[in-house]
Amino acid sequence: MSIFTVFRKKKPIPAPWEKYYKEEERNIKIPNVSLYDQVLQSYQKYPNYKAIVYMGKVITYRKLVKLIDKAAASFYALKVKKGDIVTICMPNMPEALICFYALNKLGAIANMLHPLSAEEEIKESLISTNSKYLVMVDMFYDKIENTIGETPVKKVIFVSPANSLNIFLRIGYKIKEHGKYKKYPHTKNFISMKKFYRLGKKVEVPEKKFGKNTPAVILHSGGTSGTPKNVVIQNRSFILEARQEQIQMKRLHAGDCCLAIMPNFHGFGLSVLMHTPLSLGCYTILVPQFDARKFDTLFKKTRPTCVLGVPTLYEALIHCHNEKNLDLSFLKYVVSGGDILPKSLEDEINKYFVEHNCTAVVTQGYGLSEALAAVTLACDDINKSGSVGIPLAGNYIKIIDPATQKTMPYGEVGEIVINSKALMMGYLNNENETNSALQIHKDGHVWLHTGDLGYMDEDGFIFYKGRQKRMIITSGYNVYPNHVEEVIESHPAVLQCTVIGIPHPYKQEVGKAFIVLKEGYHGLFVKADIRNYCKKHLAKYMIPYQFVFRKQLPKTKLGKVDFEKLKSDIGEDDDDE
Repeated sequence: MSIFTVFRKKKPIPAPWEKYYKEEERNIKIPNVSLYDQVLQSYQKYPNYKAIVYMGKVITYRKLVKLIDKAAASFYALKVKKGDIVTICMPNMPEALICFYALNKLGAIANMLHPLSAEEEIKESLISTNSKYLVMVDMFYDKIENTIGETPVKKVIFVSPANSLNIFLRIGYKIKEHGKYKKYPHTKNFISMKKFYRLGKKVEVPEKKFGKNTPAVILHSGGTSGTPKNVVIQNRSFILEARQEQIQMKRLHAGDCCLAIMPNFHGFGLSVLMHTPLSLGCYTILVPQFDARKFDTLFKKTRPTCVLGVPTLYEALIHCHNEKNLDLSFLKYVVSGGDILPKSLEDEINKYFVEHNCTAVVTQGYGLSEALAAVTLACDDINKSGSVGIPLAGNYIKIIDPATQKTMPYGEVGEIVINSKALMMGYLNNENETNSALQIHKDGHVWLHTGDLGYMDEDGFIFYKGRQKRMIITSGYNVYPNHVEEVIESHPAVLQCTVIGIPHPYKQEVGKAFIVLKEGYHGLFVKADIRNYCKKHLAKYMIPYQFVFRKQLPKTKLGKVDFEKLKSDIGEDDDDE
């Protein structure tokens, strides 16, 4: 029996959080349907409701299903079948979702790839997934021009960002972007989306159902080892998470909307902000290129019910001043995920919401690609400040000692491991890494070893403390960077702090703190004060060895702090910052 399919009826562990769920919520039944089927069901219930809003243009469920079916016929004409892998390399545009669901209708697998990936990254992904076709935004043709012939790809379908714009925006876009990007040659191997649609014009797709256990998507993750991997996710993961989020977000109803700032190639974006709304009769507002400096204007224009983002996005919102008398009363759910939300920033965000007529508070969620992003969530009155919430209904979490797999007592930090029917099938063509991540414990259940550290309290709330590989071992003591960061960020002069471990000749590692100061403070004058503050609030071995001031911290493409760049930052204390 495959390691991914070992699920026993007996509960894996005692679950203190189950008191927050009704019995029927704790025992979710996953229907044997596909993601396409769920969108079809929404269409049958709400044909004239909005499904997608893109740059002001509305696509109803009726129109969306028609476009999905049209794309499915074209993929079928290209002989795409069950199990084939097609890469989608696009920002948040309607065509990305249309192709995603069209492939799902055929039982094929969508490999969701970051459009800002480097030339070699795209080439490697196409080869490692054995992708037959590539759907790509046309402005990045130059990234495949010299390498596409070295991949298994038979045909590239190019999509223009203007395709789904209204006529006036389309004209404006073409004028603005004229001559800015290298155009692809129109050959039999390089075709436009318009020509792609024509391929299926007289094609009938056989009626064939694909169920919950059919592979649906490939996401990308560094996993616990940090090396890139292709994460294979089944239909069941999306279906389960949609139901779990419906249970948790009880005030989310058909006709409501989610603001999709997080991208389609990210588990949170694709699952929580795109598929879940479309499975519930809500609509998703696609943001192809997010401008943090105009976050408040985006809110005013789109008026979303639900928004999810990384902490740096909400930090940007607080400092936006484009809109006077901004009213945020339409927001029901504001969730922070993907990185640690400092207590000081949480308080600032909630203060900002109160000042702008918003009754919602920012809550946190936790997840990872290997479990299709969402694993825990705090919502409404089921919330504790600083926690990432409780496990979603049907999920189980325990905190273990990584060395012995012994369950840790409440309140003690260990590795977070997860049991859920939303877990990945495994890493594509990588059995060793799969078996390392998905392990059968003595209880007979499969547990995903996350490589993340945290603790659980007596009510089942999870408190995330950072990556295990970020843990600093200094003179035999374990130092958790997140705790040190929280202390430093509570200093009145500090806006943001990230602590990394650096080598030391006899202590093995010591901490190095990268600090961004609030406006009006100067590193030369506050350095000694911050060090003394640490002496008052931290054990001696926890105090960073170095304090470095920066105007800003490097970020990844998803807006998280880029720890790898910080590791290579060998700068000394910058008193001039």
